[in-house]
Amino acid sequence: MIQTLVLDLLSTTVLLLNQDGGVEECNTAAQDLLGRSKRHIVGQMAISLFENDADVAQSIHLACMGVLQGRRQGAVLSRPGDHLEVSLTTMSLTQQPWAAIIEIKPIEHRLVVDRTQRLIDEINTQHALLSNLAHEVKNPLGGLRGAAQLLEAELPDQRLTEYTQVIISEADRLQALVDRLAVPQTQPREWESLNIHEVCDRVSALIEAEFASVKLTRDYDASIPNIRGDSQRLVQALLNVARNAAQELTSQPITVLPHIVIRTRVARRVTLRDRQHKLAVVVSVIDNGPGVPEALQDRIFHPLVTGREGGSGLGLSIAQDLVQQHGGVIEFDSRAQCTEFRMMLPLEQT
Repeated sequence: MIQTLVLDLLSTTVLLLNQDGGVEECNTAAQDLLGRSKRHIVGQMAISLFENDADVAQSIHLACMGVLQGRRQGAVLSRPGDHLEVSLTTMSLTQQPWAAIIEIKPIEHRLVVDRTQRLIDEINTQHALLSNLAHEVKNPLGGLRGAAQLLEAELPDQRLTEYTQVIISEADRLQALVDRLAVPQTQPREWESLNIHEVCDRVSALIEAEFASVKLTRDYDASIPNIRGDSQRLVQALLNVARNAAQELTSQPITVLPHIVIRTRVARRVTLRDRQHKLAVVVSVIDNGPGVPEALQDRIFHPLVTGREGGSGLGLSIAQDLVQQHGGVIEFDSRAQCTEFRMMLPLEQT
């Protein structure tokens, strides 16, 4: 009974097989994906659930014999009225009541999870490089600024201070950039129980004050419970995303009323950063702008990448980093007139 309850918490489809290849147990996700009740799944031969595929049949046979450590392959799942391409992982079990296990994921879901994990790995690598670079740059910058100040004091002609001021101001600008790169890693965290709608309201008020020409709509699910997190970091993350949308809207020729929607919802059985969560809160920032250029979509969260003239390319990168510190992730879908950035946070945080 306990094992069945645990299986039902999983977002992916799981089938447990006997030595003959018959299904002895399945979870709720399996019933949803297969479009059948548990009564119509248990007792079926596992291979009968898929299109004729010799490779899948061999994997199931080897797994039930106890000689398959694990194999991932593509397959076509047979469902009432249609078929679905899936990713299939088959594995032998030892010291268990069952001989083998099959995990099934729709191809689209697997691609999203793999893409998100790849993005996180890339961003973490780049942050490490940038942190090292920031450390190496700070000391020379300080020396450069100090030398310019000393030179300015010794100049015989005050008109020449224009040049030393350029050196000092540029050194200060680079120092500020270096500090911004290091902010998410260096600030102490302050975890507390918080209402995500207080975060949304604060960000909404700031956007409305800064961008008077942009219409902002709040669309909240009032039933969302409190989560644990750092309020300031979440405000900064959401503000970076919303401000990015507002700046994009106001930088374009106005053909329609610029509009941003901040929406909250609860998502069930969500995979975040390679971990499955029963519940997650999703805070969406939706705008009716031109969308993210296709050439930037794979790199939009990378540090120093921007498609806007004068942009620093740090806002979305820092936002992604701050949300990852909460065990979450930011995803997006973009097309003309409808771009949605989703800040996804697990509800069962520790």
